[in-house]
Amino acid sequence: MLEVSKLVKRYGKQTAVCGLDFTAERGEILGLLGPNGAGKSTTMNMLTGYLAPTSGEILVGGVDLQKDPAKVKARIGYMPEVPPLYQDMTVKEYLIFVAELKKIPRREKKKTVEDLMEKTSVTKVANRLIKNLSKGYRQRVGFAQAIMGDPDIIILDEPTAGLDPRQIRDMREMILGLKKDHLVILSSHILSEIQEVCDHVLIISNGKLVLSDTTAHLLDEHQESLEDVFLALTEQEDLQSEYEEDDFDDTEEEKKESEQDEDKEADE
Repeated sequence: MLEVSKLVKRYGKQTAVCGLDFTAERGEILGLLGPNGAGKSTTMNMLTGYLAPTSGEILVGGVDLQKDPAKVKARIGYMPEVPPLYQDMTVKEYLIFVAELKKIPRREKKKTVEDLMEKTSVTKVANRLIKNLSKGYRQRVGFAQAIMGDPDIIILDEPTAGLDPRQIRDMREMILGLKKDHLVILSSHILSEIQEVCDHVLIISNGKLVLSDTTAHLLDEHQESLEDVFLALTEQEDLQSEYEEDDFDDTEEEKKESEQDEDKEADE
């Protein structure tokens, strides 16, 4: 189980993530949604241990990520929007390298890499340099490195970005294939994809969690598409944010006027 409690990340005076609370279980695909700048990538970077939270807790199987990062990171696979691929390695060389980083036992390494290439359909390009691959194949290789070692939690940031419809379908099938034995956390701007594959949806706006619900219940209750729900909630949060900023500005303006009145009275 993944447990996130009161998660906060600040950069100076700017709060990127504000008090996130949610839980998720193995066998679930969780969709993480939000407009640009909402705090999704910051949240994902904290979940993977690449970024330390300002405050709050992230527990994986009851183990605190902050207190035992090595143990927790070993249970997490991560595919960022731009996969961290070494362009001058072949696909096979790169995946062997990843297997070594993830401490796959030597006697199992060759079979693990071969099985993974078969599972992600990159066997036929195994000996090609990564820099010569198409966008679709590079995404597949990035996906393969994320699931290397069979981690409990797999975090995918925009896995279908830049793919054509057939490649998107293939990626979707690979993601759905992980559901039985893993917790998958998926971030995407393609809301139809989230609606298609995710069991549960979290929507973040201005660093705050504005919705947490199952996809089925959400669509049934609102009788609209996920896109309609997303736009309504994020626009409402943006308006609230602007309202709070306007209130602050008015208060400052009133303060200045008051100070000017006091100066005027003093002069008189």
